[in-house]
Amino acid sequence: MIPTLETARLTLRPLELADAEQTQRLFPHWEIVKYLSNVIPWPYPEDGALEFYRDQALPAMACGEQWHWTLRLKSNPSEHIGAISLLNSETNHRAFWIGLPWQGQGLMSEAVNAATDYWFDVLGFPVLRAPKAIANTASRRISEKPVCASLRSKIAIT
Repeated sequence: MIPTLETARLTLRPLELADAEQTQRLFPHWEIVKYLSNVIPWPYPEDGALEFYRDQALPAMACGEQWHWTLRLKSNPSEHIGAISLLNSETNHRAFWIGLPWQGQGLMSEAVNAATDYWFDVLGFPVLRAPKAIANTASRRISEKPVCASLRSKIAIT
C-alpha cells in the first residue's frame, strides 16, 4: 500500500482512477508535455489520462513497480495540481509535472524532496536516476537543488 506523503504546503495522495478527470483538464498543455517522455502522445488524447491510469499506472502500483501520487495543496485538498511518480526502471526513477498556474512557486521542489526521501528511506533503493531534457532548465534546477550529503552521491541527473 502506498502511503500519503506530506510537505509544508502539499499532500501527496496516492493516485486513484477518479483523479483522471482533473488530470485530463490540467495536463494536456504543450508547455507541460513538451519536455516529458516521448511516449506521451501529442496531441494528447481526450481519454489519455484515464487510459494511462487504468492500463498502466494503477496496475504498476498494484504490482509494486511504480509509485504515483497526485499533488494537492493543503489549502484545497479536493483538487490536485500535478503529479509525481517513482519508477522501478533501469534509466528513469522519477517523473513529475505540475499545472501551469502552480509553476514557479517551489511546490514541485517540496514534492520531489518527499518522493526522494521515500525512494531512499522507505523503498531502500541505492540510486535515483532522473534524466532531464537539456532545454528543461526548470526541471533540472529542481533536481540539482542541494540535498543532504549522504544522498547527493546517490542521485544521478542526466
